[in-house]
Amino acid sequence: MISTSKTIVCFGDSNTHGYNSFTKGRFTETQRWTCLLDRYLPENYLIREEGLSGRTTAFSDPLFEGLDGLSYLFPCLMSHEPVDLLIIMLGTNDTKERFSATPENIAKGLERLLQKAISADAWRTAPNILVIAPPPIEEGYESSDVGGEMGKGCMEKSQRLAPLFQASAARFGCHFLDAGSIDGICMYPYDHMHLSEDSHRILAEKLAELIPRITP
Repeated sequence: MISTSKTIVCFGDSNTHGYNSFTKGRFTETQRWTCLLDRYLPENYLIREEGLSGRTTAFSDPLFEGLDGLSYLFPCLMSHEPVDLLIIMLGTNDTKERFSATPENIAKGLERLLQKAISADAWRTAPNILVIAPPPIEEGYESSDVGGEMGKGCMEKSQRLAPLFQASAARFGCHFLDAGSIDGICMYPYDHMHLSEDSHRILAEKLAELIPRITP
């Protein structure tokens, strides 16, 4: 029997997985934006969490395997078919110094993801994608626990992603949301690049308003 629930796949990195930089663990099911979204939406919506710490759009990490979103997106979509909405919130890890990627390169990585998603035979009716530009990394990350992992220049790159992602989304006929522009969204001050607990709630509330309009 084909599912009658509206399936929403949330495809992202540690801020979708729910990394808590205060406890260095994971936010609980009562705290993560994906789980809160499941509570805020009507019962006929089904949320599929697909967050992975360190995930990039399309860049293979020489230090850790399996982190490029491009190689996993197709099996991910097919495992959750039929899909009514794909939410992509990636780009933060692409700013790592070791990738040497410009903001424009990162936007091209996003576009490769969009091309692959659109071509997948996993949609209930037609491709329906929401691109979320992640909130930019905040000042102070270099002196935190993530400084050595991320490297230099990440904040500046992340600050330039939103307009580039918006243009990419428009080019491929996708919906767009700039998470960094939502009132109250901020990073925890423990590493300046992971969402605070309140920000998870605020993002979920915003998405709960938006999703019924784009996935009727």
